[in-house]
Formats: sequence, structure tokens, C-alpha cells
Amino acid sequence: MPVFDDYLSPHAQQAVIAGLFIATGWWVVAFQNRRRDAKLRAERVDDMQRALLAEVRAHVVALERQVQDGRFDTLLSQIEEGNAGLVIAHSGNDRIFRAVLPDIHLLPGGVIDPVVIYYRLIAVMDSMAESIRRMARSRPESAADMMLDYILLNQEAREAGLDVLEVLTASLRGGEAEIQAMLRKQREDAARLIAATLPGELAGLRDRLNRRSSDRSGL
Repeated sequence: MPVFDDYLSPHAQQAVIAGLFIATGWWVVAFQNRRRDAKLRAERVDDMQRALLAEVRAHVVALERQVQDGRFDTLLSQIEEGNAGLVIAHSGNDRIFRAVLPDIHLLPGGVIDPVVIYYRLIAVMDSMAESIRRMARSRPESAADMMLDYILLNQEAREAGLDVLEVLTASLRGGEAEIQAMLRKQREDAARLIAATLPGELAGLRDRLNRRSSDRSGL
């Protein structure tokens, strides 16, 4: 290259040009690798969320059936009778969650907390079900009290599962931005509901307090 002839020999110029080509090649390869890794990571996250969605959906359906089929009433009667052979039809079935747990940090931030909370409730339900089975014969009254707590926990887990389904669906549709949009809409809906119902509730409370004060004055 004539421009550099006064500074570099032809061999040195060739070496510089070759070095530039090599450096450019490294940069291009690194860029392609990063893009490939990002694509693979996105696919992995998508697969994880779809698998969790399927597992949670199946279990939420099972929780709903327990209530609809009246199984809890039957179980409670069996416990009160000291039936040690009862079986609480509950299985956490968290195999997919345990499989993805090492990589759970890859999930969007808005997904992690609801998923972990849900599976924590399921684990507590499993532990409680086992305790009820052990106590059914020797301490039926305590087992019956625990069964009532189990029923309430079943409802809480079902609602948490529905929240997870909504969050995962939103994330699969549009990622973290879609999750935040959904949560923002939920907050706005809740605020509108409070604004619509709170004045009436406060008015009713004032009315009850006034009546109570009037009753005391008449004593």
C-alpha cells in the first residue's frame, strides 16, 4: 500500500492486514456465538415455562376436583371416626419443577416468585397430608382440626396456581413486559373496585356505629 510504504515494508503491511482480518474474524465469530447462545437460552426458558405451565395446570385441575367432588367432607367424616386407613388424594407432582430448579434463575423475574410460592404451598400440603394420615387413629380430633387447615390450604394453593398460570401465560406471550402490563392492569382493576365499593362499606360502618351509639345512649 503506497500510503504506508514510507513507514512499513511490504511484508509488514501484509502482516498488519492479515492481523486485521483475523481480529475481525474473531469479533464476528464472538458475535455469532453470543447471538446463538441468546437464542438457545430463550428457547430453554420458553421450554421451561411451557413445562411448568402444563404441570401447574394439571395440578390446579386436581385441586378443583377435590372440592367439587365433595371428597373433603368424606375425608373429614372418616377422620372424626378415627379411620386410619383413609387416603388423602393429593400428590404434589413437582417433578418438572425439581428438574428446572437449578436453572430457575433464567426465568423472568416476574415468574420466579409466584412459581416458588406455589410449589412451596404444595410441599406444605404434602407434609400436612402425611401428618393427618398418621394422626387419624390416635388423635382424631387433632387430625380433624388439621384437616380443616388442609382444606383452607387447598384453596390457597389453587388460587396461587391460578396466579402462576396467568403469569406464565403472559410471559410466554410477551415476556417480562407482558407480565408487568398484566400486573399493572390487575392493580388498576383492584383500585377501581375499591373506589366503587369502599364508600358504601364506610357508610354502612358509620351507620352501624351510629346505631350502636344510639343503643348505648338509650340504656
